Amino acid sequence: MSESLLSDANQRLKKALRYVTIHEDAVERLKHPKSSLTVSIPVRMDNGSLRVFQGYRVRYDDSRGPAKGGVRFHPGVTLDEVQSLAFWMTFKCAVLNLPFGGAKGGITLNPKELSKFELERLSRGYVDAIADFIGPDVDIPAPDVYTNPMIMGWMMDQYSIIRRQITPAVVTGKPIAMGGSLGRETATAMGAFFVIQTVMPKLNRKPENTTVAVQGFGNAGAVIAELLFRAGYKVVAVSDSQGGVYSPQGLDIPSIRKIKESTRGIKAVYCEGSVCNHVDHTAVTNAELLELEVDFLIPAALENQITAENADRIRASYIFEVANGPITSAADAILEAKGIQVFPDILVNAGGVTVSYFEWVQNRSGYYWTLQEVNQRLEEKITRETELIWTIAQELNCDLRTAAYVHALKRMGEAIEAKGTREDYVK
Repeated sequence: MSESLLSDANQRLKKALRYVTIHEDAVERLKHPKSSLTVSIPVRMDNGSLRVFQGYRVRYDDSRGPAKGGVRFHPGVTLDEVQSLAFWMTFKCAVLNLPFGGAKGGITLNPKELSKFELERLSRGYVDAIADFIGPDVDIPAPDVYTNPMIMGWMMDQYSIIRRQITPAVVTGKPIAMGGSLGRETATAMGAFFVIQTVMPKLNRKPENTTVAVQGFGNAGAVIAELLFRAGYKVVAVSDSQGGVYSPQGLDIPSIRKIKESTRGIKAVYCEGSVCNHVDHTAVTNAELLELEVDFLIPAALENQITAENADRIRASYIFEVANGPITSAADAILEAKGIQVFPDILVNAGGVTVSYFEWVQNRSGYYWTLQEVNQRLEEKITRETELIWTIAQELNCDLRTAAYVHALKRMGEAIEAKGTREDYVK
């Protein structure tokens, strides 16, 4: 375990253990990933040259069921990062009471530098390398940063070729035509939206009087921004990796999404039909967006965006973590001292893995649900677990992140203890 992401993630575990009693055997198990795989993936490039990419797959814990977790394509992917993400997935699945453990995978590269043909060869090569490590009853990959339904479809197809049988349940987040679930692409944002809607009465807030800034305007960030906009919230700032825009009067999110899809850039615009006009705004960097004075701040990009270095400059009243691990444990303490309430990633962004679970269930049964059924089931699960975590936080007088870990630990501890502890063997 390196003194970085995974070490930092374990600080949350240590804090939660002050509030819950589980067997020391379970604690020891949860300190270490169950298995880690590092692979080399040779890819023949379009120009005839050969490149070898580094890939990873980690199963952190499978005490509650097959491991579950996404695959990301990103230059910053490391084994430590993948282990940390698998750690969070373990707790996330327990928070939502899904019959899964936690896993994660990734390949170190900039996917924007590869053609679609090269990406397909890379995706299939990754599955060739990890095929013995995954499976519908073992470890089920899904989309993550810079991966999408088409890539998941390639991976499922390659696994099916290797096994010589159609195996849709090996991967979730696939195209609908290949066994994907309706609602999966918007599930992360939809889950976050249901968390926010659930806690609004508890915070004595109304949408029209609530300002929101969203860092990260990708799949999750753009969708949550639009869901909140359409629900009457005032979304005043959004950004992507290149920078963002801020307007205290509020932004027209559907228009910005329209421009983003056509130009790959964020511009403050208002569109009527095909005509888009620029509106008054201030250009902001990702770092500046985090420090805006808003009611709700939504980090929806990558890890470690709020650290000990900038936490004291955060002025939002509430933070909803749509990204995985956007706040370090050191920053948590600073934010708590400032009275900023953080709604943790293992609850807020759990909509994605929840609908992945729904997809897995549909694949295995061969019976597929309507979009309305998917969203209704998602809302029921998210609302129920949000209410439970809120209650735990009130009863223990602790922060919401710790309450979420306590909630997960109770379920995970029961599963690990059910297999036997020291007392069962030593009388």
